Amino acid sequence: MQYSLLGRSGLRVSRLSLGTMTFGPGADWSRSEAESRAVFDAYVEAGGNFIDTANMYTGGESERIVGRLVADDRERFVLCTKYTNAVPGRNDPNAAGMHRKSLTQSLDASLKRLGVDYIDLYMVHWWDFTTPVEEVHRALDDAISAGKILHVGLSDVPAWVVSRAQTFHELRGLCPISCMQLEYSLVQRSIEREHLPLAETCDIGVTAWSPLAGGILSGKYTRPRKEDGPRRADSMQLQALDDRNRAIATALDQVADRLGVSSSQLALAWVMSRGVIPIVGATRPEQMQENLAACDLTLDAATLAELDAISDFDRGHPYNMLDWEMPISLGYGGMFEQIDIPRFPGRRRG
Repeated sequence: MQYSLLGRSGLRVSRLSLGTMTFGPGADWSRSEAESRAVFDAYVEAGGNFIDTANMYTGGESERIVGRLVADDRERFVLCTKYTNAVPGRNDPNAAGMHRKSLTQSLDASLKRLGVDYIDLYMVHWWDFTTPVEEVHRALDDAISAGKILHVGLSDVPAWVVSRAQTFHELRGLCPISCMQLEYSLVQRSIEREHLPLAETCDIGVTAWSPLAGGILSGKYTRPRKEDGPRRADSMQLQALDDRNRAIATALDQVADRLGVSSSQLALAWVMSRGVIPIVGATRPEQMQENLAACDLTLDAATLAELDAISDFDRGHPYNMLDWEMPISLGYGGMFEQIDIPRFPGRRRG
């Protein structure tokens, strides 16, 4: 297992993170503690140390199971959990959201469920568009000062919010944003517009949820099915199995067959080639072992270009306009090819 630094934090994390949304009962795609332990053991045996969960996964049972799994060697693991969401039914409007009260009570509850004294990476789960950025960031910074968390991250948050929070770090000395967690895969590349350039500019780590697009990129729907049983994607599918995504998955299968690897391994290796850490769940240890093999797969430039081409997407305005020949010519006075611009996106020169 190779490890990466999480942004500018210096925290060493596995190149692949273990997603634990399936840990605990409650749905046809979730698994018992015994089954979850088998997946966890396969991940740890390979050298994995980066565990991702959230306060609301399987009604909080995921955190409890994770806490028991890491209890014997807690310091070895980098624990990430999240707040903002709450399971419906409490009839309490402050049980969810990003505000300070929600953060305070959610954090204490997660520490209790996990059975730990501190959380390595604490993340906002999504942006509620009601709480001021400065309130959230100050509350997170106070939790660091209290010793309850070590690093902070933002999940499913607009790039402008992350940029504003990072500005508070730079101008007011608040904690830096160590990580963004976002959906990213060959069928969902929209974070390449704003989030990935922001991450590179500010040295923020990025973790990707649904790197296999809920199973679309695993061959589940494009290869003959080998076994019966519940499909997690049937009830948790966020990306549509439409003509575009099926075409991408089929082309991925063909490249994978040519390279002698599985479709899942190839899809995960492509994500990692972008400097992004995929969050991967599994229902069986064999599935986890297969996904972990992606960490040893290095893709050459031709293969990466082929995968980029089959999954190309509309970047929208202003990026499509800025790719035209005219803005390049005018913006550099007709001398673009004579100027060495190493930071120009997609046009790094020797």
